[in-house]
Amino acid sequence: MSTLAAPEPEHCPGPESQTAGKSAACEGCPNQNICSTGPKGPDPAVAAIASRLTGVKHKILVLSGKGGVGKSTFSSNLSLFLSQNDDTQVGLLDIDICGPSIPKMVGLEGEQIRQSSSGWAPVYVSDNLAVMSIGFLMANQNDAVIWKGPKKNGMIKQFLKDVDWGDLDFLVVDTPPGTSDEHLSIVQYLKDAGITGAVLITTPQEVALQDVRREIDFCRKVGVPMIGVVENMSSFVCPKCTKSSIIFPPTSGGGRALAVEQNIPFLGSIPLDPRIGVSGDFGESFVDRYQDSPAFAAYAQIVAYVWGKDAVGEVGRLSDSGKLQDKYADGHIAANPPSLLKIAAN
Repeated sequence: MSTLAAPEPEHCPGPESQTAGKSAACEGCPNQNICSTGPKGPDPAVAAIASRLTGVKHKILVLSGKGGVGKSTFSSNLSLFLSQNDDTQVGLLDIDICGPSIPKMVGLEGEQIRQSSSGWAPVYVSDNLAVMSIGFLMANQNDAVIWKGPKKNGMIKQFLKDVDWGDLDFLVVDTPPGTSDEHLSIVQYLKDAGITGAVLITTPQEVALQDVRREIDFCRKVGVPMIGVVENMSSFVCPKCTKSSIIFPPTSGGGRALAVEQNIPFLGSIPLDPRIGVSGDFGESFVDRYQDSPAFAAYAQIVAYVWGKDAVGEVGRLSDSGKLQDKYADGHIAANPPSLLKIAAN
């Protein structure tokens, strides 16, 4: 590909894509002629990423249609929960380029990326929990990241291609809300490496559920398997007596009804415990400190289901047999549905 005359504009289809120089976004771009006449082909980074991630067994995307539903909180707590087993290697990748909150939530705010002989070295919460985020590249955590699509895409590519993740059992990817450039990029770049599936986060309100329906449609259109739906903030847990109260009434049935409607698994409901927010603010592990919380029990059930550990008497998604199994919201289990990947648990 010839050198571009100017940086790639927002909504650029990619200089080597089949629509390069021909799409509506190309009109008036200084690169239009270069792109339209240049050679077309797959991004070589896709194969490089697949090679880099050979040692990563399961790649899980955490998605939400709307901001503020607790997606990053879920991503961090899921990673912390998985890493409680010292023999389980976990990576947490934050691709919310404009709103990187993961470093603060896991107690790594102010840390910096280091270069090693084999690429960028992730920052470690513990010996078996590695984290990567654009937050580690920011001199001032209050600075706004004002980037257009191509620059965001380039950063995500670098996180996948140049970070030395090593051998991982799980790579949890925290995404921004909606269906933006970042989502398209992560799906494209992991095309050869393979995505295990997506966990979709919602709250009980219909306004949040509407956006999750769009997220489900996105997953179906781009071929991302769906591990299931999690309803966050399903109730409020009193920190004194630990009793639960409904604060967001599910006017249309909430996450469970959505899962039945869309014929995808319902993973569980997580109550709103104020200690979850406090833990994130101070970079402390809610999972380690508050095991008396009903929210901890909810996370335990979800992790048991996702991981395949039979801790709650349920059949897990990543079962010991090495097959993905699908437990629907009405309780029945369908083994190895054709729309889902078959992956090894070991």
